[in-house]
Amino acid sequence: MSRAIPVVDIFSGPGGLAEGFARCKDYRRRVRFEVKLSVEMERSAYKTLLLRAFIRKFGEGYPPEYISFLNQGATSTPDWLGCYPKEWTEAVRETQQWELGTSEAKKKINERIKYIRNQHGGRSVLLGGPPCQSYSLVGRARNAGNSNYDPAKDKRQSLYAEFARILGALRPAVAVMENVKGILSARNGEELIIKRVLMSLRDAAGADSYRLYAVTGSGSGYWEEDKGPHNFLVRSEEHGVPQSRHRVIVVCVRSDIDEALPVSDLLRLSRRNRKVVVMDVIGDMPRLRSRISRGDSPEAWRDVIIAACDKMVNFSMPNLSSDERSCFRSEIRRVRESVAESVSAHNKGFGRMGVTCSNPLRNWICDARLNQIPNHEPRGHIPGDIWRYLFASSFAKATGRSPKSKNFPEILAPNHANWRTGKFSDRFRVQLGNRPSSTITSHISKDGHYFIHPDPTQCRSLTVREAARLQTFPDNYCFMGGRTQQYVQVGNAVPPFLALQIARCVANVIVEYDRTATRTFSGTGNGQTGVIADRATAEAVTATLT
Repeated sequence: MSRAIPVVDIFSGPGGLAEGFARCKDYRRRVRFEVKLSVEMERSAYKTLLLRAFIRKFGEGYPPEYISFLNQGATSTPDWLGCYPKEWTEAVRETQQWELGTSEAKKKINERIKYIRNQHGGRSVLLGGPPCQSYSLVGRARNAGNSNYDPAKDKRQSLYAEFARILGALRPAVAVMENVKGILSARNGEELIIKRVLMSLRDAAGADSYRLYAVTGSGSGYWEEDKGPHNFLVRSEEHGVPQSRHRVIVVCVRSDIDEALPVSDLLRLSRRNRKVVVMDVIGDMPRLRSRISRGDSPEAWRDVIIAACDKMVNFSMPNLSSDERSCFRSEIRRVRESVAESVSAHNKGFGRMGVTCSNPLRNWICDARLNQIPNHEPRGHIPGDIWRYLFASSFAKATGRSPKSKNFPEILAPNHANWRTGKFSDRFRVQLGNRPSSTITSHISKDGHYFIHPDPTQCRSLTVREAARLQTFPDNYCFMGGRTQQYVQVGNAVPPFLALQIARCVANVIVEYDRTATRTFSGTGNGQTGVIADRATAEAVTATLT
């Protein structure tokens, strides 16, 4: 059966999960899934979703205005409604800025869910990643230090219940829920939160209405109450993502489908033998110098770097071996020579993927129509941090590891009370070029200290686009909003290339069920039509985005 499977995507963020599903195709290059509804609360992420929903209306043949928009730096947004009224109006209908969990949003989404069920019955998919800050290890540590924090009153801890409620209302064939690793150990009092979450998903449409599956691990069969939940943990670096991102992925399969198929076999993700590393995906990108936060110019930047090199080449480095000290000093001399010879202005030229990157991922990320890469602007840094970035990246080149606070000479110590306590020993972390990166998180929006570029000649943190490549977003995926909001969107997203692989597994289940089903799930389509978004609605939305 070739008709596309409808998708409802909630708590969407910038759309990483939906992107993987929307670009999943069968052997005839026909799309497997079609996003019917995306819901996101945050304004900038919603604008990103809306633009991507619009672009998807054109398949792979993007409108020339969009390619020009990206090649001109994604600054002056065209009048999409005026250029393509049909496609923009459809995108406005598809993408909604609602705060899930509120009574107003509940009423609106109930109407849309009813319409989608009337049109497609139970042949649909639900996606979502309920907000996870209070479950994450960092978030829990922060909350523990807040005497006024009451987990029972934290709405973010109960938004999984809204996912379960929508699951029960939509009753899709399959649902995919993503969350942080910390949810496996988070507690509310003595109770593990993950157990409550899994039970709510299992019983969303009645007792034992869904069977919960992991997509990795050696086990078989669905989750039961007496089973541990840790098979739900997915390690992205094992599946072609250049990032050590560990997330909980729960796949909910409606019980009637589960009874008809060997679901655990169909849902199994394949592991890849070779891990993709940082320089595979950002190594051939245009070299950018960092910016100086005040008084920036190529000449001022060069002076800062040369002064740092002249100082660092004489560092004693007592905690390194003689070979490591020699390598460190050679690296510092190389940087000085490179900077003294020329300081290029900000280069916006197109960057190819590294030759060691696998063809599937290269083809997934790159777009030959682009001669610039959007969202690829370097941050400004104070001279002190530029010195620390130079030291840290040169140290990593020489030793193969990112330095800890104890490795920094006193002259480079930041003015932090806990710098020497060991509590935050990796406050300055280099993303090593020959390994998958550490987890890209929303913290990248605050500063770049945990995300230092591995090339010492650039002396900077990662750009939004570099972080997006490590998250496997295509280069033609444009993030809207200010740079801080763009970093947050990238850090909160599901890697689309991982989502693609999950989508293929989910498609296997639904297509196989289409072939073998002997009965129709209750509530199938009756031919009713829903309210179609009109031009006035599209004009109103467009006006709020300009």
